[in-house]
Amino acid sequence: MSYKIAVCSGKGGTGKTTVAVNLFSTIQTKWTKNVQLIDCDVEEPNDLLFFKDAKVINRSIVNQPVPVIDESKCTFCRNCEDFCEFNAISIIPSVKYATIDPNMCHSCGACMHACKYNAIKEKNHAIGELTEYTNRNETDIIEGSLKIGSPLQTRVIKDLKKKANENIGIQIFDAPPGTSCPVVETVSEADYIILVTEPTPFGLYDLRLTVDLMNEMNKPFGIVVNKAGLGDREVYNYISEENIDLLAEIPFNRDYASQYAKGKLLANVPPIIEQEYLKLAIYLKNRMKYD
Repeated sequence: MSYKIAVCSGKGGTGKTTVAVNLFSTIQTKWTKNVQLIDCDVEEPNDLLFFKDAKVINRSIVNQPVPVIDESKCTFCRNCEDFCEFNAISIIPSVKYATIDPNMCHSCGACMHACKYNAIKEKNHAIGELTEYTNRNETDIIEGSLKIGSPLQTRVIKDLKKKANENIGIQIFDAPPGTSCPVVETVSEADYIILVTEPTPFGLYDLRLTVDLMNEMNKPFGIVVNKAGLGDREVYNYISEENIDLLAEIPFNRDYASQYAKGKLLANVPPIIEQEYLKLAIYLKNRMKYD
C-alpha cells in the first residue's frame, strides 16, 4: 500500500504546484525513487512543464455514461425532463424534439428511472484523458486532463486515482486549488495533507477555509508557507493560535520565480530553498514510520 500525500491550497497562485513538484523531485533524488506524482488539477494540469525529459508510456480515455433518447420510442411526455436536476434534458412536444446535453448531464440515472417507455439508454461520452509518463525509467508521473466544457472534474480525478500504482511507496497528489468537490475527491483517501499558503490577507482567508475543510474531513495536515518574507505576519499568528504544524517556509526569491516562469523550476535550486524541501521530506519520512 502507498502512503498518500495531497498538496492543497485554498486559492490559486500560492505555489501549490511548486511545492508538489519540488517535493517529488527531492524525494526522488535524496530519499527514494519509489515515489509517484499524480496531477489532479485536471482543468489545468501543469506538473509536466517542469519535467522536460518525461516520456509518454500510456494514454487512456475517461468516459462518462450519458443517456440518449430514442425518439422512435419517446412519447415526449417530459417526465424525464422534470426529473433531471441538472437541466440537461430538453423536450419540445410540439415539434417532437428530445435531446440530452452530455456536458450538463451528471449520469445520475434519474431520467432512465423516470421513463416508462424504455426510450432512454446509456452510451459512453469522453470527458477527459489520463496520461502516464516515465521520468526516471519508472511510471513516475500521471496526469489527468478534463475535456474543455465538461464540468465533471471529480469523475476524471476518480479514474486518475485508480490509475495510480498502489505498489509504489509514496504517492503525491497535486490537488486543484480551492475547497470544492474536486479537492474533496483528491484528498478523500490521503494519509496526510500539505496546505500551501502565502503570507498575505488573501492567503490567510483561503487558508482558514481549507483548514476548516480538513478538520471537517478529519484529515491530518500541516502548513507550508510559500513566498516567505513577503506580506505580513498574520498567517504565522493564525498558525500559532490554531497550534498547526509549520512544516516549511519557502523564501521568496526573484531568480527562482523567474526560473518558474520559464519552466525551469527544478534547475539550480537555491540552497536555502533546497534545504526547506529537504526538511519537509525528512518530516514526512519520519511521520510515515508512525502512521
